[in-house]
Amino acid sequence: MSPRVRSTNLARPKPEPGGRPYLTGIDKRPVERLEVFEPGPHYGDGPGVVGDHVGDLEHHSGANKAVYAYAREELDRWGRELGRDLTDGWFGENLTTEGIVLEELLVNQQLRVGPHVVLEVSVPRTPCATFAGHVGEPGWVRRFAAHGRCGTYLRVVVPGTVRTGDTIVPLERPEHDVDMLTAFAAAMGDDAAGRRVLEAHCLPQMYHQRYVRKFSARA
Repeated sequence: MSPRVRSTNLARPKPEPGGRPYLTGIDKRPVERLEVFEPGPHYGDGPGVVGDHVGDLEHHSGANKAVYAYAREELDRWGRELGRDLTDGWFGENLTTEGIVLEELLVNQQLRVGPHVVLEVSVPRTPCATFAGHVGEPGWVRRFAAHGRCGTYLRVVVPGTVRTGDTIVPLERPEHDVDMLTAFAAAMGDDAAGRRVLEAHCLPQMYHQRYVRKFSARA
């Protein structure tokens, strides 16, 4: 199967499952299309999808987390393990993809989606308490991290409309070799992966500095 967008999804806000005082946008449902754009650079600057909702503005949204993609193949894999039917958008993704292994994409690699939109692989999704509460499975953060398939956040390089069925075409690969699988392992505490990320200097400065501080403290 050629890589494509299986489903475009928007949040249906609901109370944060841990009782925090905001509505979460993690529960997303299929819609016909999405309008994507580049939001401001910082957490709290809002999502890059018109009409979407972000509850935790301290840790989410902004240009580096404008759009989130997750693979249908991985939803199916988790569905079999959990004995549940996981619908498109259930993991909070704006784009449910098919036919592409998102974690094999390189950090900062661009993707043409449909005829005009260009998105760029950005930073890994790290599992949080809201995600765990939404899924409602024991030890969910640990299980999700151990599997290593986190999907990917995407920047918006060329804005426009993304529709169900749009093709996904990976464009030129960056010169480094850090893929999203490695970036996620680093975020989850793998030192070897962290050193690769540090040496490649491929993440946004705020994220890069975390590894600078981490490994400088051990020098």
